[in-house]
Amino acid sequence: MKWLKILAPILVIVMAGMAIGIYHMSRYPDRADAAHAEVHTVTIAPGEGFRTIARRLHDLGLIQSPLKFRLYARLSGIHRKIQAGEFQLYGTMTPRQILNTLVEGKVRLYRVTIPEGYTLRQIAQAIAQAGFGDADAFYQIATDPAFAREQEIEGQSLEGYLFPDTYYFPKGFAQTKIIKAMLQRFRDAISDDWRARAEVLGMHLHEVVTLASIIEKETGDPAERPLIASVFHNRLAKGMRLETDPTVIYGIADFDGNLTRKHLRTPTPYNTYVIKGLPPGPIASPGHAALEAALYPAETDYLFFVSRKDSTHQFSSNLKDHQEAVRKYQLRRRRKSS
Repeated sequence: MKWLKILAPILVIVMAGMAIGIYHMSRYPDRADAAHAEVHTVTIAPGEGFRTIARRLHDLGLIQSPLKFRLYARLSGIHRKIQAGEFQLYGTMTPRQILNTLVEGKVRLYRVTIPEGYTLRQIAQAIAQAGFGDADAFYQIATDPAFAREQEIEGQSLEGYLFPDTYYFPKGFAQTKIIKAMLQRFRDAISDDWRARAEVLGMHLHEVVTLASIIEKETGDPAERPLIASVFHNRLAKGMRLETDPTVIYGIADFDGNLTRKHLRTPTPYNTYVIKGLPPGPIASPGHAALEAALYPAETDYLFFVSRKDSTHQFSSNLKDHQEAVRKYQLRRRRKSS
C-alpha cells in the first residue's frame, strides 16, 4: 500500500495540472494572444506546413505560443483547412479569429477603380498599376478575337464590355479572372428591360454599347447624356453621319492630342466624318448612365451640338443655328486667345 500513498499525491498533482491546462486551453481560442496590436500582412504559400505557419505568426508577434496555437488547431481539426493567399491579420485578433480568417480564405483585397470612359489601354494600365501583372499582357488578352468569342462578345475585342466600377481582387489574381469579373459586372448591368428596349429600337446590344461609348466620351456634364444621345439617334434616323471627334481619335494610332482637318478627312473604320452609321465597335467603356441614355434618349429634334468650353454644350436643330453657335463659342474664343 506504500506505493499507493506515494502515487496518490502525484496523481492529484497531475490531474490538477491537467485541469488547469484544460481550463486555459478552453479560454485560449477567444483571448487575444499577440504581443502587440500591430497589423501584419501574412502570405501563405500553397502546401505550406502548419508548423511553419505557426512559427511565422509567432515571429510576427501575432501569437505568443506556437505550441498552444498548433494544439488548438489540431484539436479542432482546422489545421488541415488553411487556405493559401495573402491575409491581413491584426494583433487584436484572437487565435480563433486568426484561424477562421485563414480557413475561410478571407484574403486581403486590393482596390482597382476603372472610371467611366476608359479605353482598354487605360484599363490595362490601371490593372498593372494596381499590381496585377503586365499592361501589355492584359491588353493582348482583351483584344484577342478568339477570347472575345469565347466570352460571347459580338466585337473583335472586349472594348466597351469591361464595366467601369470599383473592384477588389486578391494579390496574384489572374488577369483572365479579372477580365471575366468585369465582363460579369457588365452582364449584370444589362437588365432584361434594357434588352427589350434595344429590340424596340431595332438595335443589337453591340450597337447599344457602341453608341453608349460615344455618348460617354462626348459628355462633360452628366445631365447632358440624354440630350447628346438624342442628337445621335436623330442623325442616325435621318441617315446623317455622326461626325463625332472621339471616334476619329480612337481610330488614330499614337494620337498626339492634336486633332487636325487631315485627321477628319482620312478614312478609317472609326472616322464618323467619313463613314455612315456607327463605327464597328465601342471606343471606350460606357457606364450605367451612358448605356441608359443610349436606350432612352431625350425626345428632341436636335441634330447638332457644340462645346461651350465649360463642360456643357449648345444644342441646335438646324445647321444655321449650329453655325451661329460655333461662331459664338468656338471661333470668337479662338480669336480672343490669339
